[in-house]
Amino acid sequence: MKTNDYVKYITQTFVKYIDQPKDERRKQRIERKDSRASFLFRWFGIIPYVLFSFMKKKK
Repeated sequence: MKTNDYVKYITQTFVKYIDQPKDERRKQRIERKDSRASFLFRWFGIIPYVLFSFMKKKK
Protein backbone atom coordinates (compact mmCIF):
# COMPACT_ATOMS: atom_id res chain seq x y z
CA MET A 1 0.00 0.00 0.00
CA LYS A 2 1.45 3.32 -1.00
CA THR A 3 1.71 6.20 1.44
CA ASN A 4 -0.84 8.27 -0.44
CA ASP A 5 -3.39 5.42 -0.32
CA TYR A 6 -2.79 4.96 3.39
CA VAL A 7 -3.28 8.66 4.14
CA LYS A 8 -6.47 8.64 2.06
CA TYR A 9 -7.80 5.61 3.97
CA ILE A 10 -6.99 7.13 7.37
CA THR A 11 -8.60 10.42 6.38
CA GLN A 12 -11.77 8.71 5.15
CA THR A 13 -12.01 6.64 8.32
CA PHE A 14 -11.52 9.70 10.51
CA VAL A 15 -14.11 11.77 8.64
CA LYS A 16 -16.63 8.93 8.78
CA TYR A 17 -16.07 8.67 12.55
CA ILE A 18 -16.42 12.42 13.13
CA ASP A 19 -19.59 12.63 11.00
CA GLN A 20 -21.39 10.16 13.27
CA PRO A 21 -23.53 11.58 16.09
CA LYS A 22 -21.89 11.52 19.51
CA ASP A 23 -24.47 9.10 20.93
CA GLU A 24 -23.85 6.61 18.14
CA ARG A 25 -20.08 6.74 18.69
CA ARG A 26 -20.59 6.16 22.40
CA LYS A 27 -22.92 3.21 21.72
CA GLN A 28 -20.40 1.62 19.34
CA ARG A 29 -17.59 2.05 21.87
CA ILE A 30 -19.66 0.33 24.58
CA GLU A 31 -20.57 -2.53 22.22
CA ARG A 32 -16.89 -3.04 21.31
CA LYS A 33 -15.93 -3.05 24.97
CA ASP A 34 -18.64 -5.58 25.87
CA SER A 35 -17.71 -7.92 23.04
CA ARG A 36 -14.06 -8.22 24.13
CA ALA A 37 -12.91 -11.30 26.01
CA SER A 38 -11.97 -11.06 29.68
CA PHE A 39 -8.51 -9.89 30.75
CA LEU A 40 -7.24 -13.36 31.71
CA PHE A 41 -8.37 -14.89 28.43
CA ARG A 42 -6.90 -12.08 26.30
CA TRP A 43 -3.51 -12.10 28.00
CA PHE A 44 -2.91 -15.71 29.03
CA GLY A 45 -5.24 -17.88 26.95
CA ILE A 46 -7.84 -20.33 28.11
CA ILE A 47 -5.82 -22.23 30.75
CA PRO A 48 -6.02 -19.60 33.56
CA TYR A 49 -9.67 -19.08 32.75
CA VAL A 50 -10.37 -22.82 33.15
CA LEU A 51 -8.35 -22.99 36.37
CA PHE A 52 -10.18 -19.99 37.80
CA SER A 53 -13.56 -21.53 36.89
CA PHE A 54 -12.53 -24.86 38.43
CA MET A 55 -11.44 -23.16 41.67
CA LYS A 56 -14.65 -21.15 41.75
CA LYS A 57 -16.77 -24.32 41.38
CA LYS A 58 -14.78 -26.07 44.09
CA LYS A 59 -15.70 -23.41 46.68
